[in-house]
Amino acid sequence: MAVLRALARDFPDNRTGKNCTYRMEDALLGAFSVFYTQCPSFLTHQIAMSETRGMSNAQTLFGMRDIPSDNHIRNLLDPVDPQHIYPAFERTFNALNDTGQLDTFRMVNGQLLIALDGTSYHQSHAIHCPQCTVTEHKKGGTSYTHTVVTPVVVSTAHNRVIPLEPEFVTPQDGHAKQDCESAAAHRWITAYAERYRHLHVTLLGDDLYSRQPMCEEMLRAGFDFILVCKPASHTTLYAELERREHTGNVSTFSMTRREGKKTFTDTYRFAESLPLRAGKDALMVNWCELKSTSAEGKTVYHNAFATTHTLHPGNVAEIVKAGRARWRIENGNNNTLKTKGYHLSHNFGHGQKYLSATLATLNLLAFLLHTVQELTDFTYRTLRDRLPTRKAFFEHVRVLTQYHCFESFSALLEFMLSGLNRGRRDSG
Repeated sequence: MAVLRALARDFPDNRTGKNCTYRMEDALLGAFSVFYTQCPSFLTHQIAMSETRGMSNAQTLFGMRDIPSDNHIRNLLDPVDPQHIYPAFERTFNALNDTGQLDTFRMVNGQLLIALDGTSYHQSHAIHCPQCTVTEHKKGGTSYTHTVVTPVVVSTAHNRVIPLEPEFVTPQDGHAKQDCESAAAHRWITAYAERYRHLHVTLLGDDLYSRQPMCEEMLRAGFDFILVCKPASHTTLYAELERREHTGNVSTFSMTRREGKKTFTDTYRFAESLPLRAGKDALMVNWCELKSTSAEGKTVYHNAFATTHTLHPGNVAEIVKAGRARWRIENGNNNTLKTKGYHLSHNFGHGQKYLSATLATLNLLAFLLHTVQELTDFTYRTLRDRLPTRKAFFEHVRVLTQYHCFESFSALLEFMLSGLNRGRRDSG
């Protein structure tokens, strides 16, 4: 909270005179509190508590001095570019790195996996702003969307993800062509190459990312990559692969594994130095594929990847496992943000400038801090394990903060844990 307060002091604020009732810090922390507690009515409850008790959780937990209304928060944050909040992501990431928490996210060879993917968080035929992507439909009508590329650190060993600074798809100065996910990903790679390249990063992405300009950008930035590589979009590569198969120059091996009572056969194929596209300037990549079949011969998984990593029978399974970890950006990050209480697609406020993106950034930051607490806070992690779902945990937080003022987050979590322990003793 101290970091957010410090950042808010540098927010653009053009108010003058009597129009300065609320501090920018209060607007930022007020918006963040809604996402952190996953309670859209959190501030309404805290205003009522403050009026009756003279103090509320908005003050004690989030460090707010006054509680602005929702409209005040929207008006104050609309001119704030979300990049003003990005240092909070950097400081959190650095703290995790300095304490060794990132080690559990590394592959066997020490590579840190960062998955890139775009997700839409606003779609409307009416509500729009100058930052929207505009689509004119052939059958008539216009739609307005907001899309963001959400890079996250993923692991092959567990489902937790660490969100990094997002990159929003927005109109770019001096560009007549509309912005898109691919261009936003290019910007992110360029902007953060220096910060992350020394960590031995491998970038993950779907088939959209395994195009030569994107791959060359990743290489210039000092990143390795493992990217989905489909036949329909890489005809030259697969034609060369077919030619090599006829001459016996594609390596193949199979492994059998059991999941419970079921048996599966994993068949790996791999080859090196294949052209990513046609032409003399084609980038040469290595390629690997996994096809998993059941005992009955049914294909249960089939995918292939282009990579910079050298391939051999001893590491292909690990490379494929890393490539498959990119699904966690969809299930562990984007799906969680949309369906597990964060309500990323909900219109908390659209504004006319940056509001939609700034609120989405605060939502991502709340998710990041929840992940950090799971990794580093024993009490928080115990509560999340003991309560059946994420939703149940935040429902407890919502109810408790509505009726009781806690002096700190630690006091809130300890109160919750002691209550669960007391319930166990009483029932035992």
